[in-house]
Amino acid sequence: MKLSGVEVRRVRMPLVAPFRTSFGTQFERELLLLRAVTPAGEGWGECVTMPGPLYSAEYNDGAEHVLRHHLVPALLAADDLTAAKVTPLLAKFKGHRMAKGALEMAVLDVELRAHDRSFAAELGSVRDSVPCGVSVGIMDTIPQLLDAVGGYLDDGYVRIKLKIEPGWDVEPVRAVRERFGDDVLLQVDANTAYTLGDAPQLARLDPFGLLLIEQPLEEEDVLGHAELARRIATPICLDETIVSARAAADAIKLGACQIVNIKPGRVGGYLEARRVHDVCTAHAVPVWCGGMVETGLGRAANVALASLPGFTLPGDTSASDRFYRTDITEPFVLENGYLPVPTGPGLGVTPVPELLEEVTTEKVWIGA
Repeated sequence: MKLSGVEVRRVRMPLVAPFRTSFGTQFERELLLLRAVTPAGEGWGECVTMPGPLYSAEYNDGAEHVLRHHLVPALLAADDLTAAKVTPLLAKFKGHRMAKGALEMAVLDVELRAHDRSFAAELGSVRDSVPCGVSVGIMDTIPQLLDAVGGYLDDGYVRIKLKIEPGWDVEPVRAVRERFGDDVLLQVDANTAYTLGDAPQLARLDPFGLLLIEQPLEEEDVLGHAELARRIATPICLDETIVSARAAADAIKLGACQIVNIKPGRVGGYLEARRVHDVCTAHAVPVWCGGMVETGLGRAANVALASLPGFTLPGDTSASDRFYRTDITEPFVLENGYLPVPTGPGLGVTPVPELLEEVTTEKVWIGA
């Protein structure tokens, strides 16, 4: 397969409500979509960077620059391109996993469509639907939070994740438990907002029977997470720290986590995400699929990934209407707390042209 070129689209999609985490508040989702063109057909990739380097060092302008000047030209020079060759071909370029992952996703989509094979089948799916959790942002008040959680439970979500930060942790968790009971699957996500010195405060979450606390410390503080795991009873799940299968293996060996959140963009693509899954499964460490406020394209691939056998916890694979009134693909609709795994060729979904055009702010063609 020879790559003819890649179209990079910037899109801007308003959110149904502001989404606040410990590193900022989103009112809209700005991201990059890639359309890989080959003689065999076209494929789509989604780059999960944000406008600024807040969640990670990568961001939209940087991703577009490295795609235009380094990553796409390297693939254009390849005579026989497959998805499995993308990572080796781009290995000389340091970092930029989200941009690399988006390219791999687009090439994999082309390849699988040409062979009439789905993402789910290629990755190793064992389910035709996946249980869905929802991520609830930091709110201005406890009553506002309780209204939001109640709404998501009424919608059928089987797990609730609360974003937390210093000053917004024990009390919101207590309020949710008191209102909705101990049977609700509940977890929290700190997005690196704490330090090891906050261990006594984080230990106050132990009585609430949480599934996990996600990424409490800085992403590079693996030893700090291992020490925190000895000081609190709530299982620690790593997110930002896990950038590869090797990073997952190291964190597990050091006792830094009992659970892993797999985000394909963060680890450099869906093939590496499968390797992370395999490492965790070999060590009996549960995994779940995280979300980056994806469009229907990224959501389709995430749902396929979440149907692998090691994904034993509900992920952030929420329905389209959790974030968007109108998605760019046919919407993903929750059915009794589950989303169906796409079975069509490649991603199993494509953008609706008129919807895509409405949210596109810029297009750049990178060809030979």
